[in-house]
Amino acid sequence: MGSTNEEIIKPHAVLLQSKELYKYILQTSVYPREAAPLKELREATATHHMSFYATAPDAGQLVALLLKMVNAKQTIEIGVYTGYSLLLAALTIPDDGKITAIDINRTTYEMGLPIMKKAGVEHKINFIESPALPVLDKLLEDKEKEGSIDFAFVDADKGNYKNYHERLMKLIKIGGIVVYDNTLWGGTVVLPEDDVPEFEREGRKSALEFNQKISADPRVEICLAPLGDGITICRRIS
Repeated sequence: MGSTNEEIIKPHAVLLQSKELYKYILQTSVYPREAAPLKELREATATHHMSFYATAPDAGQLVALLLKMVNAKQTIEIGVYTGYSLLLAALTIPDDGKITAIDINRTTYEMGLPIMKKAGVEHKINFIESPALPVLDKLLEDKEKEGSIDFAFVDADKGNYKNYHERLMKLIKIGGIVVYDNTLWGGTVVLPEDDVPEFEREGRKSALEFNQKISADPRVEICLAPLGDGITICRRIS
């Protein structure tokens, strides 16, 4: 039998083959364990016309586990929207933990703020209304901030993911974790560009460039997980 260099890739046995399967995952393992404030915020966000921006609850469940695994106390969130992932982090980290949360839109953040206040976690959150790069650069002006962050979650403008990554690699401690959302860009990363709607092409291009960059970065261990719209988990090792 002749040999071949062509890689054999078999179809995934269960990978989200239907909406019914995703519904089963949510109803079996996600929603029963979702904290009441998170459920309230998820349902409130569903009424917003941009609700597709929200963190997928199954991805959020994994983020909570990662926060606990690294005993996160100091975290950064780039891109907040109504704050599902922010509230999740605030509920997970200890009472004296702090989250630097950065977003250009305070209005959507304030949709979730009453729920955060009711949950008793607002004191853990430092919300900054600003583009993220100037805030990260300001943090790095203080040398004591280097290597001081346990965890970061990024769900913002995809074209800047590579720029956020370079700054976060200085802020995150060795062994800390950075999670990037939407790195599969609706599955368009495997489609020919001509088959991708015009309005999706810039995001697709950014995702492809970022995924290639991360895969070659020796400073991190990575896992691109097919949750939500794809999340890339990076653990800093150097």
